Amino acid sequence: MVRVQKSERRMQLMSGGKPIKEYRIALGAQPAGHKRWQGDERTPEGRYVLDWRNPNSIAHKSIHISYPNAEDMAAAKSMGVPPGGAIMIHGAANGYGWWGWVLQLIDWTDGCIAVTNREMDEIWTLVQDGTPIEINP
Repeated sequence: MVRVQKSERRMQLMSGGKPIKEYRIALGAQPAGHKRWQGDERTPEGRYVLDWRNPNSIAHKSIHISYPNAEDMAAAKSMGVPPGGAIMIHGAANGYGWWGWVLQLIDWTDGCIAVTNREMDEIWTLVQDGTPIEINP
């Protein structure tokens, strides 16, 4: 399982209920609260699944988070807005990997969870498709 603590800007890879790896993360540019619609720059909160990966993404590798789920879609529909999607765990935007840890000091994504490229390479090998992810406030 992967566990995220948004307020602490921390992501842990868990095994047997214990953390085996921990990373400092950057979030969406408006990190407080659950993602509600496309373009709100928030990172979702709740339980999702890491369901597919993209080795050729616009950021150094990416693993997709299964947002939006049925509840997210219904909430967005009730507000008359699209829920958004393409929420990923990813490295730096292509061409900016040399910024490394500096990018982890600010929230710069559109709602994704960002780590350094080196860390993304490690996560890529340790986390399999179908792994649950829990994103906490």
